[in-house]
Amino acid sequence: MASKLELRVFSGVDYTVFACVLLISCGIGIYHALSGGRQKTSGEFLLANRNMNPVPVAVSLVASFISAITFLGTPAENYLNGCMFWLYGFAYSITGVITSRTFIPLFFRLNITSAFEYLELRFNKVLRICGMLTFFLQMIIYMGIVIYAPALALSAVTGLHLWGSVVAIGLVCTFYTTIGGMKAVLWTDVFQVTIMISGFLALIIAGSMRMGGIGKVWEVAEAGGRIDFFNFDPDPTVRHTFWSVVIGGTFTWSAVYCVNQAQVQRYLTCGREPVAQFALFLAVVGMVIVVSLACLAGLVMYANYAGCDPFTLGYVDSSDQLVPYFLMDLFHESPGLPGLLVSAVFSAALSTVSSGLNSLAAVTGEDIVKTISPDIEEEKYTKITKALAAGYGILCIGMAFVASLLGDVLQAALSIFGMIGGPLLGLFSLGIFFPWANSKGALTGLICGLVFSFWIGIGAQFYPPPNPNKPLLSIDNCPNVTEASLNATFYMTTELPYTMAKEPERPHVAQLYAVSYAWYSAIAWLTVIGTGLIASFATGYTEPSEVDPRLLCPVVDAMYCCLPEKWKGPLRCGAKKYEPGDDQEKVVTMKETEEYKSEQDGQGAFSQVVTDGDPPAYDEAVDQLTKL
Repeated sequence: MASKLELRVFSGVDYTVFACVLLISCGIGIYHALSGGRQKTSGEFLLANRNMNPVPVAVSLVASFISAITFLGTPAENYLNGCMFWLYGFAYSITGVITSRTFIPLFFRLNITSAFEYLELRFNKVLRICGMLTFFLQMIIYMGIVIYAPALALSAVTGLHLWGSVVAIGLVCTFYTTIGGMKAVLWTDVFQVTIMISGFLALIIAGSMRMGGIGKVWEVAEAGGRIDFFNFDPDPTVRHTFWSVVIGGTFTWSAVYCVNQAQVQRYLTCGREPVAQFALFLAVVGMVIVVSLACLAGLVMYANYAGCDPFTLGYVDSSDQLVPYFLMDLFHESPGLPGLLVSAVFSAALSTVSSGLNSLAAVTGEDIVKTISPDIEEEKYTKITKALAAGYGILCIGMAFVASLLGDVLQAALSIFGMIGGPLLGLFSLGIFFPWANSKGALTGLICGLVFSFWIGIGAQFYPPPNPNKPLLSIDNCPNVTEASLNATFYMTTELPYTMAKEPERPHVAQLYAVSYAWYSAIAWLTVIGTGLIASFATGYTEPSEVDPRLLCPVVDAMYCCLPEKWKGPLRCGAKKYEPGDDQEKVVTMKETEEYKSEQDGQGAFSQVVTDGDPPAYDEAVDQLTKL
């Protein structure tokens, strides 16, 4: 194994390959800025004119939230703690079913651009603004992590200045997102995910060949206690168990794929509900493949370093640098290949940040700009949304400094999803599944959910929950390791537990902070639902029959469609059944606004139609009226 100093070298070929990857991403943005409608309308800039093919949308859904975090964090997680993280594949599948059956139909039914428009329709404008601000907080912090993670990787293996890398990532991403809009975001995601998967495959294949095959890798990992899928411990303080990963993970990823604006916006680019559902199905398959490759890469890395752990030796400063270290260890004698594979980490970050910038611009435009100036000209509005995307890009570069203080990038990212995404999922769920909820209850629930989840999350920073790693790897087989290094390592591994035992006794409340981060989202969701319903009933609950059925999605209709109607009726708890025809009734309002005149051919016509719905439904209604 090469030494630490030998690995911190990029050749001229590596830099050239790396630069080419960045130029291709920028080129995709320039192409979409000059082709088609040239991003002159908000519909094209934010929603790609709602006519995207489901395949690039599916790839973008995969890239948006499991990119750089997956590339760096998941293999390191498997290296240190075993492959329980692999079970997130089940959580992805469950999340896909919930999203496609409940949330996607609702958003297409309402034909909205910002997901938070729903909150105003269901409750009031105050809830819309609160939901929007919660989303802002989540995305700004999260994108700071995503920008910082690959910059950390680059600094570890190339010697580039950490903050110079942060600025480079932020500026490149901001450039092509601002000029190319949603189409550029989607197609750069396809390019970048291709590089990311190629990177995983290269690590797995080359690392396995060094060990003598994947069978040998599995054998070494099993001997080291890294193969463990059957931990059914119900204790919520255990970091990863079957229950925390599958059930807690379902809530965590539902907060991402059900209600996060970045994902909702991608569904809407498909134009039609069945196309969006198909794209999500492909995305679930892609997410399972990516997490499998990431976990397998971690096991291969473990097998290679089972006798010479670079983390114990101090060759890397944090677990997030293990993957780039392994990458350079395998390919440092192959000019160009390290540059391509480090670009995989870089590209993964670009895909996530670009989707976040576009979604933040959409939410700000729809929920703030159009609220202040509802009659704003389309051309001016489009320019404002582009400026917003650029501004958020600069802001996220600054947030990368905050991310540098959060420690492990994988756990930090998923904790943010739980602490902020969980309450947001609870707010939408309160409106969609519980017809009794009113605006006072929804606001109370959101505040309680955020306060409680931040209390736990911040408390865990002061009183970190115990997280005993699997048995550490040895350094017995390391070449050129001096006796002094071995003594230092022995001191570190034997004295550290003793030192930790001397820490002041933890207060009783710290037991609450010991709960696994995987449960954050589920806890927040339950808090919002529980306190929201209590407050709603205490302040005068909403009559279910008075709620517009377009704004509800009873679980019985979404998940138990085969039940007879006589059973489903009572299970709707008094809410009206949604019928597709309800949309048409809302779209076209005749009464006194319609004037009919007789023509020689006997066909009826109309002179004015008032609409409050979407253009496709309007056109359909027009066709029906002209046939009268």
